[in-house]
Amino acid sequence: MREGKGGVYYGGVFRMNETEDFRSLYPLNVTENVGLHIATNIYEGLVKLSQSDLSIIPCLAEKWNKSDDAKVWTFYLRKGVKFQNDPCFAEGKGRDVTANDFKYCFDKLCEAAVDNQQYGVTFKNRVEGANEYYQSTIDKKPLANGVPGIKVIDDYKLEITLKYPFAGFLNILTMPGCWVYPKEAIEKYGSDIRVNCVGTGPFQLKNLKEGDAVVLERNKNYWELDENGNQLPYLDALKTNFLKDKKSELYEFKKGNLEMMVRLPVEMIPNILDEFNHAKEGKARFDLKSVPAMGLDYYGFQDQSDVFKKKEVRQAFNYAINRENLVTYILLGDGIPATYGVVPPSFTGYDNKAVKGFSFKPDTAKKLMAKAGYPNGKGFPKITLEINSGGERNVQVAEAIQKMLKENLNVDIDINVMPMAEHMENFETGKALFWRTGWIADYPDPESFLTILYGKHVPEKMTERSYINTVRYKSARFDSLFELALRQLDPVKRFDLYRQADQVAIDDAAIMPIFYHENYRLVKLYVKNCETNAMEYRDFSRVYFTPRDENKKR
Repeated sequence: MREGKGGVYYGGVFRMNETEDFRSLYPLNVTENVGLHIATNIYEGLVKLSQSDLSIIPCLAEKWNKSDDAKVWTFYLRKGVKFQNDPCFAEGKGRDVTANDFKYCFDKLCEAAVDNQQYGVTFKNRVEGANEYYQSTIDKKPLANGVPGIKVIDDYKLEITLKYPFAGFLNILTMPGCWVYPKEAIEKYGSDIRVNCVGTGPFQLKNLKEGDAVVLERNKNYWELDENGNQLPYLDALKTNFLKDKKSELYEFKKGNLEMMVRLPVEMIPNILDEFNHAKEGKARFDLKSVPAMGLDYYGFQDQSDVFKKKEVRQAFNYAINRENLVTYILLGDGIPATYGVVPPSFTGYDNKAVKGFSFKPDTAKKLMAKAGYPNGKGFPKITLEINSGGERNVQVAEAIQKMLKENLNVDIDINVMPMAEHMENFETGKALFWRTGWIADYPDPESFLTILYGKHVPEKMTERSYINTVRYKSARFDSLFELALRQLDPVKRFDLYRQADQVAIDDAAIMPIFYHENYRLVKLYVKNCETNAMEYRDFSRVYFTPRDENKKR
């Protein structure tokens, strides 16, 4: 390790673990957290989130302005930013990034393609001409100049015109679909770009063995300097392992083979908290950090299926489970019962508790099932609850809910555990009827949660993949309130419209909310600048280690 200006240190490999494999590292196909955690440090966009407070900060755009009606946005790009070195370039040397690269990537974001799952949550129905360009690619006659609302003014100036005023547009630009990558990488790697990453970020891909480990090394040509003139990043590398068992992960953390652990094995939380309390007495080996999270675990119903198309059935399932007991006895306090709305209680200015959610009312649940034509569960088909592998917690919660539904509704539920990629394939394509999933905010705004129930995300045919609104919920009332909120520039009025939409979805029992997340992190004491946040957003560009002997002195 070597010391930089201002007391920071260069060097070291930051090691962490994921219990699930990633699906893709290609920006347009990053839809799950594992891929997001890795790719966030490889790719960048015009703006990004602050690691500490999730505010919007400049990234490849050093500044921007918007018209008075918030429809026309102009971005001024930094000069001298280069793509990471890669064989896709002449002599393997990364070239300068210009506005033309963003135009290329934003046009691709609006193309109809099997590996583009970001269009629906980014530019669809928002950017002028995006929908028309998307349709033109379906028709195999793409518009000659790409998306009309995206214009290159010069090499370092980009203009984006929206269909309607939208004050939250910068949030959208932090999404993976809005990251920049070179045309040369697409031309060289094709579909293999999912594991051949070329971005502008602080780290670049060095080694990748799926299911084993991903290693990112320091980008020596990274553009950013810290406030003391040190070139970022400080770390030599990031290594992500893929141990599937949380107990094994904790063992590796305690042995000193991991710098950080996120999400604790529920049965070991009391011991960990006891150890942490001893640490406060001067025997510290790690730091424990926690914040209320912008995350929700929920069970999805296939709302358009014969089994769950009746609202009364979905409501009955919701009233039949005891969320408080699940959090207290199964999760051991690692979560907050989801007894309010779809939006978690971690957004400043959003009154989550004003949404009346589902409490435990088994008698009400029985009456609703009878009203739906299934008195005491008679005639209701045996169904399968599909959950993803990812630690014992998912299984423990599923088994508890299975028991509650049997006891309170007399319905029989099987549980099927499968790998994440197969699991997502099943519920996105409508094959699953009842499944476990979760949603983490893509950006710090309630819209990021409510968009998963927006009816215009649902394809016309059940045979088509539904990426975002996987339960295929449709409500004209919900959509109307949601669209009014998108167009509202006043944040107080906008949040009130979101709250009203939230209540509509809960009244319809569009999903079964289980618990809101809390983010727990165990971090070694020699790790600095590794703040936790409500999104578990991970930007390692400013993380550094202090020498172990110096840490002991402190």
